[in-house]
Amino acid sequence: MRIVTLILRTDPLNPSREILIQAARILLNKGIVAFPTETVYGLGAIIYYEDAVEKIFKAKMRPPDNPLIIHISTLDMLEEVALNIPEDAYSLINRFWPGPLTLILPRNPRVPKIVTGGLDTIAVRMPGHPTALELINVVGYPIAAPSANLSGRPSPVTAEHVIRDLMGRIDAVIDAGETFFGVESTVVNILEDPPTLLRPGAYPVEEIEKVLGRKIAIPDFARGLKYSEVALAPGMKYRHYSPEAKLILVESATDDYSVVVNKIIEAVRDIYSVSTSSDICIVSSVETSSYYRKLEKVKAVLIIGSRRNLYEVAKNLFKILRDVDNIGCKIVFVEGFPETGIGLAVMNRLRKASSSIIRV
Repeated sequence: MRIVTLILRTDPLNPSREILIQAARILLNKGIVAFPTETVYGLGAIIYYEDAVEKIFKAKMRPPDNPLIIHISTLDMLEEVALNIPEDAYSLINRFWPGPLTLILPRNPRVPKIVTGGLDTIAVRMPGHPTALELINVVGYPIAAPSANLSGRPSPVTAEHVIRDLMGRIDAVIDAGETFFGVESTVVNILEDPPTLLRPGAYPVEEIEKVLGRKIAIPDFARGLKYSEVALAPGMKYRHYSPEAKLILVESATDDYSVVVNKIIEAVRDIYSVSTSSDICIVSSVETSSYYRKLEKVKAVLIIGSRRNLYEVAKNLFKILRDVDNIGCKIVFVEGFPETGIGLAVMNRLRKASSSIIRV
């Protein structure tokens, strides 16, 4: 049954109290509402309303063993949803919350297992977006929220992205403009020794290691090189972020972008030698876009940002992955980026979005 989806517009930094109350009433009546966070738009339900949480999985067509992140606005809420919180967790909380850091902690039994994918741990964070924080405050309960997109699609960084994927499937969207970071939160399992990165995100691993005073384990699935058999957090087990176009990632182990550029040019010419297709697109950095001008049949060269500013690349990533479909690209070559800082999150998303990877 198609739902009438309300679009509620507000200022991101000074959200309308009236709009927040309207959205809160929907949530309190067991509805589901998309709202902006500093990372991407989330699709929320009150964690204690299992029927409402189930609506999230149905609306997104999300596998039931893929856990949701619990969003809180106070430390009292943290103690409401988690047990036996370790000191290392509080060290990170004091430094990074509110903000894009999600921690894996022991689940309080009052948290329904539908929220955690059947696990005895939770993924929890305090968002650093005024609209998200105030919405949780007005509701008065923790909110479970994955990204507000159809499962497998690029995450939404604008309300328009949410509307395109979920119009008629959810009760409301709070439109507060574009999100701040453009990639999801960093997820760390603080219960392991050493702590383990489950998903790279807006906070670089290097900054988290400074606070902890030790290295964090980075398994292959956190780099996007494989998938985990068990999903302790979103993004671990299933393919994510994919456009409809066939995305081919070209990366260099030495971060030498000249060999990446040459490989893309060679690959495009190889395709043109056996095909008259004009639906090939290239996603490049500012520094390399001019090299592709000699490829006259390329449908579009989309500039994702500068190699000197990987935060810019991260912010534009999901918009670019949606743009390639909007302009009708069928095959998309994408340059790889260094895995330092937020570049690790960029490469995780690109590898998971890719149909194939060429390493040079």
